[in-house]
Amino acid sequence: MPGTTPAAGTEAAGPLSGVLVADFSRVLAGPYATMLLADLGAEVVKVEGPGGDDTRTWMPPVRGQVSTYYLGVNRGKRSIALDLRDEADAEIARELARRADVLIENFKPGGLARYGLDFASVRAANPGVVYASISGFGSGAGRRVPGYDLMVQAMSGLMSLTGDPDGPPFRAGISVFDVMAGNHATIGILAALRHRDATGEGQLVEVNLLSSALTGLVNHSSAYVAGGVVPYRMGNAHPSVFPYEPLPAADKDLIVAAANDGQFRRLCEVLGIPEVADDPRFAHNADRTANRDELRPILTAQLARRNAVEWFDLLVDAGIPCSPINTMDGGFAMAERFELDPVVVVGEGDRAVPTTRHPITFSVSPVSYRLPPPDLDEHGAELRKWLSRPEEEVRG
Repeated sequence: MPGTTPAAGTEAAGPLSGVLVADFSRVLAGPYATMLLADLGAEVVKVEGPGGDDTRTWMPPVRGQVSTYYLGVNRGKRSIALDLRDEADAEIARELARRADVLIENFKPGGLARYGLDFASVRAANPGVVYASISGFGSGAGRRVPGYDLMVQAMSGLMSLTGDPDGPPFRAGISVFDVMAGNHATIGILAALRHRDATGEGQLVEVNLLSSALTGLVNHSSAYVAGGVVPYRMGNAHPSVFPYEPLPAADKDLIVAAANDGQFRRLCEVLGIPEVADDPRFAHNADRTANRDELRPILTAQLARRNAVEWFDLLVDAGIPCSPINTMDGGFAMAERFELDPVVVVGEGDRAVPTTRHPITFSVSPVSYRLPPPDLDEHGAELRKWLSRPEEEVRG
């Protein structure tokens, strides 16, 4: 293993300080995973084709002339542009792979073999490498099918669960399975690094969007696998819990999630109808779920007496989960109210970019935000120079 990175000696402290990640991924799942690794101290080299990551052109919205989509998942990285069809560039890419602790890619399965960058080729030169491959549908029978989050939302069954019961199926508002697969790739990489620390052995880590989707559908997947039930869309209702949905207050809807009997009793007390909690139709969750059509108008009649913000404060003080339905600005404002400091500015001067804070905090080895999202090939010259030097000289 190389034991050095392009910025050796200057890395910020972090749990992954000194780990070199060769990032051959693009768009969302892979770049999201490598951004998380960069936040944790890894040195990430983002390898882009001559035209750059696709998301550089996914606009609007923009900040300056740069896509905010790209900015959202690429902080903390160094960029080098390499045309793998050019043998000189391909050799630079292979040298980066040889020195890397981790390589992550989301080409079609087998797509990097022609450049000597598939797992078998990289492992031959770098036996300790953790090689993470993200695909749409795995490396078996689904290997030729291109993988896009929208496809997987349709294929997995998620869209059949999203929307009004009598309306058309809907996609989720974000590429939820790309993000989920990025998280699964990160978990797999960290587990494989732990294994390598113990044994010195690298390995192939494979993640695919459809498997991430099926495990991520959790209770719905279990309903089918364990119960033989094919779930259906219920709008904002929950199939197993009530109340657990938007309910109208005086001014707008309020999410109320009284998921157990104690929470429901406290809800009834705050609403001024304590006797409802003793009604045998509503005393237990299974009863409330079965009789939701009778219970819902009782609750909404009381909620109509105050606006959503007033109910939020009263219900939260009583330990009842609830929330107004915010737009993004309201979501960030709520995080500020809760002292979560959701925005982190990375870079300085005209390169300063507001980004969303890493979701994990550490008591000893905090995350770091060293670099703003890079311009295409911004670090190409220094990386080419570093990769052209013999490894022994770099170590020395």
